[in-house]
Amino acid sequence: MSSVETITQVTESIPAALSLRPSAKSQENNAQEAQPTSQEEAYRYARLLPAFPKDEHYPALTPFEHVDPAARALGHANPRAFIDNATSIVELTPNLGTEIHGVNLASLDSDGRDQLALLVAQRGLVVFRDQQDFIDRGPDFYLEWGRHFGRLHIHPTSGHPEGYPELHLVYRDAKSTFNFERDDSITSTVWHSDVSYELQPPGLTTFFLLSQPKTGGDTLFTNQESTLKKLSPQFVAFLKTLKAVHSGVEQANFSRSGRRGGVVRREPVENVHPIVRKHPVTGQESLYVNRQFTKRIVGLKREESENILKFLYDHIDKGGDVQARVHWTPNTVVLWDNRNTAHSAIVDYGGSKERRHGARITPQAERPIPAFDGLDLSA
Repeated sequence: MSSVETITQVTESIPAALSLRPSAKSQENNAQEAQPTSQEEAYRYARLLPAFPKDEHYPALTPFEHVDPAARALGHANPRAFIDNATSIVELTPNLGTEIHGVNLASLDSDGRDQLALLVAQRGLVVFRDQQDFIDRGPDFYLEWGRHFGRLHIHPTSGHPEGYPELHLVYRDAKSTFNFERDDSITSTVWHSDVSYELQPPGLTTFFLLSQPKTGGDTLFTNQESTLKKLSPQFVAFLKTLKAVHSGVEQANFSRSGRRGGVVRREPVENVHPIVRKHPVTGQESLYVNRQFTKRIVGLKREESENILKFLYDHIDKGGDVQARVHWTPNTVVLWDNRNTAHSAIVDYGGSKERRHGARITPQAERPIPAFDGLDLSA
């Protein structure tokens, strides 16, 4: 079945069951660890601390037709008009990442947001500094912002601000962590594309920190278009014929074990995606596997699948020449395209006991488009 045939229903807004706010009863059931102590009452963003209502459950996601706002910007007379008055535009690397100063994201109109989406699709990663106005607009504004770029995803296991399940939070302090972290590895680097196990994973994503350590806690990004181009044409041609299973089961089990707040709001899913996908706006091809959620290659023997995936993961890990590192400073907002990048948090600040508190706005996009025409994505 093709992706067009799969997406049979236009669903521009989240179904009623998904838009429900937690009840007063559920508010009483939040994980106690996530509640601000008396010492934290003055914390500026206390209302955005993670909550984990125990009676919050949602049905399976339904397919919807995604219209990418970046495509609209292609028809604009000047697709970069929104940064014409920027005070500084710096390319972080030749092929990945642009840092911009002097543009207030909160003031962008619809055309400006379309143009932003196109720039993120083209550069993979765009960093905006001095965005206190955006961050201080609060959760209702965050939702309005995110819905411009697609249907908002409700994460099945992460914490969210009370009453705003569409906002994914990362949180770690001296006493607790509510992140999906592995403590049995020699490294905290785990490359991934957010919730790639969904049938329609995210496209453009917005992320910012509300509180951060004095040093450390950076985020690594890699350009999956460039990682693909590093491979030989013959091998890429073979990869284009392959599809892989992406699974949310491990993440759900991590929460069911009592960690990360201990909730599973929606039953975990597994979906099949092409190993090489094509961007719907730029037409560029990207490697689309990640160590966190990709589990096996469909149709190959176990040893064949494991060896190919290990090679690809090692290739991603070691590709320092196609990576960029975002150093967080206060009031920074970062946008990336999950379709052509992967990223990893760097947990190197645990010894400082400082808080790292971030919010992610995560619109879903289209079902991944195979770079190989006619690839059958049924399992």
